[in-house]
Amino acid sequence: MVLPLQPLQVATPNIGSTDSESVEALAQALVPLDLYRCAGCGHLQLLDIINPSVHYDNFSYRTSISLGLTQHFERLATTVIDQLQLSSSDLVVEIGSNDGTLLRFFQNKGMNVLGIDPARAIARAATSEGIETIADFFTLDLAKQIRAKHGPAAVVLCNNTFANLDDLDGPIAGIEHLLADDGVMVFETQHGADVIERFLIDTIYHEHLSYFLAGSLKELFARTGMDLFALEPIGMKGGSIRGFVQKTGGARQPDGSLDKIIAAEAAQGLDDPVTYEAFMRRLKGIKTDLRALIEKALSAGQRVAGYGASVGSVTMINQLGLGNVLAMIADDKPLGEAIVGPDYIIPIVSPDALSQSDIDWVIILAWRYAEPIIRNNQALLENGMKFIQPLPALHIHEGAS
Repeated sequence: MVLPLQPLQVATPNIGSTDSESVEALAQALVPLDLYRCAGCGHLQLLDIINPSVHYDNFSYRTSISLGLTQHFERLATTVIDQLQLSSSDLVVEIGSNDGTLLRFFQNKGMNVLGIDPARAIARAATSEGIETIADFFTLDLAKQIRAKHGPAAVVLCNNTFANLDDLDGPIAGIEHLLADDGVMVFETQHGADVIERFLIDTIYHEHLSYFLAGSLKELFARTGMDLFALEPIGMKGGSIRGFVQKTGGARQPDGSLDKIIAAEAAQGLDDPVTYEAFMRRLKGIKTDLRALIEKALSAGQRVAGYGASVGSVTMINQLGLGNVLAMIADDKPLGEAIVGPDYIIPIVSPDALSQSDIDWVIILAWRYAEPIIRNNQALLENGMKFIQPLPALHIHEGAS
């Protein structure tokens, strides 16, 4: 079945310049954003694929800016080192290493580290800061080159990158080749079950191609010469999973966690089209209620802004029909000067600019961070500004009356 989340969405990571040439290019970059479910294995995936160079050649996001992610990676490194009993001579390779935040924790323990990331500017910066990073996409051919130069890897990490790969069989073949015989792949990725249950629509955009379920992951690795022997839920990004994978026939025994999650997904109804139909009805209901609230505000001469400028925010803008509504978007760590869509240009400002504006309503696009956003903007609330949290259910935050 197909979930037509939005007929069209800007395909590029459209946070950046407002010059006319860029605006025109973005206005033409329209691609369907339909999420499909495989009737055979249940895998959730976008079928309209963007050339990855569009996403990554000028990629500006850095791991270190995400709230709490550095601390999470430090805990992850400790877990991997302890559970896999790594030694200081081991090679740790990360696919999609970004600025090297995660690898640095392994390097600090004396391990050899190597990053791979196609975002060339970020890869160069990471290398200059002591984390050797190959600016390329990971393939079987690249895996062969790395193994010939550096030897086999004790660990291959793939955090919040695995879902971004179109041809999964090719990269997995590369990982299988690169790993030592007793090596382990460790990945973290969005859990499709959480996307549906917790309504994480802001995680659905063209950079993320897959929304994994445990059953489809088991089949994927089994057919590519790998064995997913452990899987655990984690709280990152609203709901993710962490998997441990070895070569088929490896010494580590399954711990039962994979079958437990498969059973939980079945209990959630993720093998039933009715569950996805309910998801779409809920999205339409939230959009209708939000639009009614905003149209009433606009008709009264009030102004509306957004809070949170990210690729996920672009999804929120397009899904909820906010492109021509938002006067500005506030962001604590802006990566560009505007969010540009096919028929809108929304300037990105600092949160301080909200207090200097005549904004009456603020829609929290970064809704999973609503609690700290509300906490940090109490002065605006007390002065009469209202904050709308659209998900997982519409809620209005107001100051004390």
